[in-house]
Amino acid sequence: MITLNGSSVIMTFLFDWMSLLFMGFVFIISSLVILYSNDYMFGDLNIVRFIMLVLMFVVSMMFLIISPNVISILLGWDGLGLVSYLLVIYYQNVKSYGAGMLTVLSNRIGDVALLMVIAWMINYGSWSFIYYLEFFSSSFEMELISFLVLLAAMTKSAQIPFSSWLPAAMAAPTPVSALVHSSTLVTAGVYLLIRFSPSFGYWLNMILLLISGLTMFMAGLGANFEFDLSSIIALSTLSQLGLMIMTISVGLSGLAFFHLLTHALFKALLFMCAGGVIHSMGDSQDIRFMGGMSVYMPFTSSSLMVSNFALCGMPFLAGFYSKDFILEMFSMSYVNMFGFLLLFVSTGLTVCYSFRLFYFVLCGDFNFVPSYSMTETSYNMMYGMIGLLIMSIFGGGSLMWLICPTPSVICLPYYLSFLTLFVVFVGGWLGYEMAGFSFSDGLYSLYFYGPSSFSGSMWFMPFFSTYGVSFGPLELGYSATSVFDSGWMEYFGGQGMYWILFNLGSINQWFQYNNLKAFLGFFVMWVVILLFILIY
Repeated sequence: MITLNGSSVIMTFLFDWMSLLFMGFVFIISSLVILYSNDYMFGDLNIVRFIMLVLMFVVSMMFLIISPNVISILLGWDGLGLVSYLLVIYYQNVKSYGAGMLTVLSNRIGDVALLMVIAWMINYGSWSFIYYLEFFSSSFEMELISFLVLLAAMTKSAQIPFSSWLPAAMAAPTPVSALVHSSTLVTAGVYLLIRFSPSFGYWLNMILLLISGLTMFMAGLGANFEFDLSSIIALSTLSQLGLMIMTISVGLSGLAFFHLLTHALFKALLFMCAGGVIHSMGDSQDIRFMGGMSVYMPFTSSSLMVSNFALCGMPFLAGFYSKDFILEMFSMSYVNMFGFLLLFVSTGLTVCYSFRLFYFVLCGDFNFVPSYSMTETSYNMMYGMIGLLIMSIFGGGSLMWLICPTPSVICLPYYLSFLTLFVVFVGGWLGYEMAGFSFSDGLYSLYFYGPSSFSGSMWFMPFFSTYGVSFGPLELGYSATSVFDSGWMEYFGGQGMYWILFNLGSINQWFQYNNLKAFLGFFVMWVVILLFILIY
C-alpha cells in the first residue's frame, strides 16, 4: 500500500461474478487461439515471440478485469495498447508499420483521458472507484471523470470518430485478430463502461446512444460494400461493439455484458474459420475469388456457417439469447425514435452482410485459379475451432441460466414482437440480393460508385481521423515556417543583416579606392560646413 498526499493506493483484486466469468472466457478463448496458432503460424521464425506477446496480451487484460483501482487498471490498459502495437507490426512491412502507428496513436488519446481520471480522483482520497461510485454520481468531479472514462472507452472500442484503427489492425496475424476482436482489446472499453455505468448521467447516456448508434449503422453499411474477408468481420465487430454500448446507454449494462460474452464465442470462431480459408487460399482475402468452399473445406464451412448464423441471432445459437433479449428490452425502454430506428436498421444490416458473406464464400462456384488445391485445416486448428463451435451452440443458453436466473417480463404488442423477425428476414433477403449484385450498364455503375465508395470507406472516417486531423496543424506549421522562419525572420534576421553589412562594406570599400574626385568632393563639403558654422 502507498499513501500519496492523503490518497491511498491499495493493490486489491476484485473477484466478483462479472470479473471471474469474463476472465474465464478470456483464458478459454486465448488457450484455444494459442492451440490454433501452433499450426497457423507453423514455419514462422518468430513463433515463440508471437506466443509470448499473446500471453502478455492476456495478462494485461487480466489486470484490467480484476482491478477495482484506476492505477492498476491503467497498468492493464497501457499493456494492451503496447502489446497490440507490437502484434500489429509483427510482419514488419510498410502496411503493418502504418497500421501499428495508427493503432497506438488512436489509443494514446484514451490513455491520456485515463491519466486525467487518476488526477481528478485525488479529490476523493482513493483511486478505488468501485467503493464510492454511486455515492458521488451527482457531483461535478464524478461527471467529469465519467466523461473522461467515456472518451477512453471510445478510443479503445473504436467508436466514431476513432473507428479507423480497427480495420487497420487487421494487418496483425489472424489468431491475434481472433483474440483482439473477441474478448480482449476492443471489449476492454465496453467493460470499463459497464463498471462505471452507475455514474453516468442523462446527457452522457444520450451521447453514448448517439455515438454508438451511428457507429453500429456505419459499420453495418460499410460491411455490405466490403470485399475483404477480414475487413468484413472487423466491421461486424465494430457493429456489435456499438450494440453493446447502446445497451449500456439505456441502463442495461448487465445485458451488454451478456452479449459481450456470447459475442466473444462466435466472433473468435468466425475469425478462426476466416483464417483457415485465407490460409488455404494462399493469403488471398478477396471474397470475389471464393465460392463453393463447402465442397473443399466442409468442417471449416460448417463452423463458419454456425458462427455467421449466431452473429445474425439465429434461434438457439449463442447470439440469439443475448441479441433478442436486447432488442426486446430496448423496445420496452423510453428511447427516442431515432435510436430505435438506428438499432433495428443496423440489426437488419448485420443479417444482410452475414448472408452476403455466406453466399460469396460458401455457395456458388469456386472463382479462384482452377489448378489450386484446397485442403481442410490441420488438426490443431480444427481442435481450437471445435471447442469454440460447441460453445457457440450451447454457450448462450448456459449463460442465460447463470446471468438471468429469473425470467424477465416482456410486455410488447404483436407488431413489436414480430419486428425483430421481420428485420431478420428482410436483411437476409437483401444479403442474398447483394451477393449477386452487379451493374451491366456503365452509366448506372457510375451513379452507384459515389454511394458505394462513401459507404465502403466507413464514411471517409479513415481520411478524416488521420489526414483530416493532421492536415490543419501541419499546414499551420508550414505557414509559420514559411512566413516567420523563412520569411520575415530571415528578412530582418540573418539574411537582412547580411545584406545591410554587405552594402555598408561596399560603400566603405568605395572610399578605400583613393578616388581623387571623392576626396575633393568631401573636402569641399567640409569647408562649406565649417563656413556655415563660423558665419552663424
